[in-house]
Amino acid sequence: MTQAIFQFGENRPEYSIPVLNERAVRASAGILFFFAIVTFMNAFLMGNFLPTQVFVVAFLIDFTVRIFVNPRFAPSLILGQWAVRGQRPDYVGAPQKRFAWAIGFALALLMFYLMVLNHVIGPINMLVCSICMLLLFFEASFGICIGCKLYNAFNTEKAQLCPGGVCELPVADRPGVQPAQVVIVVGFLIVVGAVAQWVYHAEASTLPQAAESSAPASSAAETDPAEAARCTVPAFAKALGHEEKWKLHNHCK
Repeated sequence: MTQAIFQFGENRPEYSIPVLNERAVRASAGILFFFAIVTFMNAFLMGNFLPTQVFVVAFLIDFTVRIFVNPRFAPSLILGQWAVRGQRPDYVGAPQKRFAWAIGFALALLMFYLMVLNHVIGPINMLVCSICMLLLFFEASFGICIGCKLYNAFNTEKAQLCPGGVCELPVADRPGVQPAQVVIVVGFLIVVGAVAQWVYHAEASTLPQAAESSAPASSAAETDPAEAARCTVPAFAKALGHEEKWKLHNHCK
């Protein structure tokens, strides 16, 4: 089927609107989420924002191609399509996806301005990154396009061909959760909470012994100039308030 270079969605005779392969879209969201969480944790735990800056640029390029050129040429969608090449396509409406991706593009543009151009470090970065990862996670894990749901709030023409047929499925026919299943989940969380309490309590009881055994080594490290220089907290960690986390990950006292 021949397609134009500048085109959003695939025109197929069996559908009245342009469509996209939902399986490829979810796969691409999973790919982006993986790199997003890796770079986010690098910045949050280690204070290293360089991987995040690289990812922001890559994310912005990918979404620019998706929206303004053609989703077929977006790198993450190419990889996603390749990953699900052996699966039957699940076509969904393209208009609501374009609206949802426009939200992602706006967030990427904001992050590019803040982090890449101005090197801004602060809570706003974490908030925007968290929103992006939330959108990607819901798309990849549950097939829920939050931006597509917002599409109906801002457009008189409602979304069609939604993932899982949710647009056409009556509310009464949607499967719910049984009370017994709720009890199982609550019981599981209680057990996990109890195990966590036991693990942390056991770890806390060993800390005084560990501190006593490491006291000579730490005092020796304090008198070693090379070790003192290695454990000097860099400026970016101080700016983030991550001094203790930086010391922890670099095995410094």
